This record gives sequence, C-alpha cells and structure tokens, in this order.
Amino acid sequence: MRETSLQPGDRSHAGQAIYSPLTLALYDLVVLTLSNPLVWRCPTGRILELYDQYAAASHLDVGVGTGWYLDRCRFQDDAPRIGLLDLNPSSLAAASRRIARYRPEQYRADVLKPSAIEAPPFSSIALTYLLHCLPGHIDEKAVVFDNLAPLLAPGGVMFGATLLSRGVERSAAARALMRTYNRNGVFSNAADSAAALEAALEARFNSVDIEIVGCAALFVARDPRGRDIPGMA
Repeated sequence: MRETSLQPGDRSHAGQAIYSPLTLALYDLVVLTLSNPLVWRCPTGRILELYDQYAAASHLDVGVGTGWYLDRCRFQDDAPRIGLLDLNPSSLAAASRRIARYRPEQYRADVLKPSAIEAPPFSSIALTYLLHCLPGHIDEKAVVFDNLAPLLAPGGVMFGATLLSRGVERSAAARALMRTYNRNGVFSNAADSAAALEAALEARFNSVDIEIVGCAALFVARDPRGRDIPGMA
C-alpha cells in the first residue's frame, strides 16, 4: 500500500474516522440495505448502475467503503486494473480483501491535498458518498476534483454520488439523520446544494450530467478544463 504524508489533525480526518472494522462490518446493512432506499430514497441498485455504465478497464475508486460496488459491478474488461484510494486504512483493507481477485492497487492519501500518487492514469474515477463526508462547503471541498484530475486519463470519466441537504426533497428521517451525522462530524453537508455541486463541476469539466434521486445527486463528468485546474499542464 502506498501512502502520502498524513496527519490526524488533517481536515478530512473526522469524516472517515468512524470507519473502524466494526462499523465497516455493519456498513452494507445500515447504509446499502436500509439507509439508501428507506432514508435517502436512492436505491443502492441505482448507484450500481453508474458503475455498470462507467467503470472502465482501469478504474480508481475514491472513498472505497467496503468495496460493495466494485465487487458487484460489470467492468468493461474481465481483468480490470483497479485502484483503491482512501484515507482510512480499515476501509482500504476491507475493500481490498473483498475484491482480492482483481489484485487492487492501494493508495492511502488525503484527497483534499494535491495528489502525490505516482501511477498511470485511470480511465474512470468514482467518488461515491465521499463529498458529503468532506469538510466545508461544496466550493471548498470541490478541490477534490482538482486533485484527482491528474489521475484521469484523456477521454476518461469521473462519476459518483453524494447526499445533499439543499435543493432536494428530504424525508423527515433524512433530515433527522443528517442533523445527527453533521453534529457528530460524520457528514459535513448541511449547506451542500444541487446548484453548488453543478457549479463546481461545470467550472472544472466541459461535460456534466447530474441526476437527483431522493436526496442524492448522481453525477457524471467528462473532459476536464485542464488549463483551469491547478496542477494540470
């Protein structure tokens, strides 16, 4: 596993700290089976469709969870090259074990910092349920797109999903659970809106598609505006 310099006090530390081996053992049940369809009103299968459609023969997953989507999706190649990028070593270990058959590359890094990863670029990059765990407003946390863009191959696609608080319909259960998660530092999405996400993506990519499903935004972005992205030639 390759690591960049990490500090416990880094701003992105709080949102990932909850993912211990114990909570990861419950993740699929709590998040994928219960919260997605019943609270966020975005069925897990709908996100899996994103992977089926866009996960390429060389794919980087950022914020890997338990690796559930990678385990079940239909890659565009029978032997894909898969990279796993996360700040949490427990998540990296869990996802890596789950998809061991693919011999995934592991990278431990803070996505809020410029990438120091030395690896060939990937044709697809996924950020699933990552943005709402990162600190700050959308326009602050959107630096993650800048930091990951150098790892995206020409013609590649960046896609994913994030939970929003504004500009979407939220059930009473969703509002209550988001308040709890924001108060505890698990989420940082109290001000995240569909309009802000769209603006952040369109400032960085020439092609952007966003679909709202429940209180989740499913996004697909292509063709980075390379000259406008810090760190890109």
